Amino acid sequence: MLQYIETTGKNEEEAINAALRKLGLDRDEVSVEVLERAKSGFLGIGGSPAKVKVTYEVPDAPAPKAAEPKPAEPKAEAPKTETPKVQPVKEEAPAAPVSRPETEPEAQAAAPAGDRTEAITAFLTGLMAQMEVSAAPRIAMGEDGSYKVTLEGENLGALIGRRGETLDAIQQLTSYAVNRGQSKRVRIHVDAEGYRAKREESLERLARKVAGKVVKYRRNVTLEPMNAYERHVIHTALQDYPDVTTYSTGTEPNRRTVVAYSKGEHRN
Repeated sequence: MLQYIETTGKNEEEAINAALRKLGLDRDEVSVEVLERAKSGFLGIGGSPAKVKVTYEVPDAPAPKAAEPKPAEPKAEAPKTETPKVQPVKEEAPAAPVSRPETEPEAQAAAPAGDRTEAITAFLTGLMAQMEVSAAPRIAMGEDGSYKVTLEGENLGALIGRRGETLDAIQQLTSYAVNRGQSKRVRIHVDAEGYRAKREESLERLARKVAGKVVKYRRNVTLEPMNAYERHVIHTALQDYPDVTTYSTGTEPNRRTVVAYSKGEHRN
């Protein structure tokens, strides 16, 4: 289920960052639409802030299960009375004391609170089996607390798919399965055969090339449809590029990034 919030700031980036702080999400987990561009006014008078619409996805809650009817309890039968029989009492030797170990083994220490490594491994191992792909997950922790998952194996092109679409789907499924029902959400990045790094380099080169044309011809350029992760790479690559700003337009799955000429606009 998609939801959104609207925020304002001195410029588009400040407005977007304000929304991300409220939501506790990363740029690649949301879609951004610029509703109003910032206006500086004359001599600082009469200006207006930038306004953006930030859309994010909230997993649908599973439908509650219908309560199963309880089976009828059998009626209790009246107790039968019997004449007690008197048995002769025999003297028994005192029972030998039961020897107990001095210390009992304690349960093994559980994984650190909040650790999702085991859950990620179990889910991806099962998913790879269903896809009939021989690949195993290797997991490392990022400095920001995210989980960096690398799928290791041979001939993993089928896991990447066209422009990484299959890899993105695997990442989304893993994130949903592992975070479902948890009070704290963790970020999970899934990669195979170094695809993410190669794709990032390609997108960064594209971003700089397009930005150069935008500044030269003073015309906005709309890029081809990209997913949230790829749009985030474009935004990050050009966030400090002079006389250029970026924003997203359209709806998924045809949402596009616009590289716009912004000569004279205030940028932090």
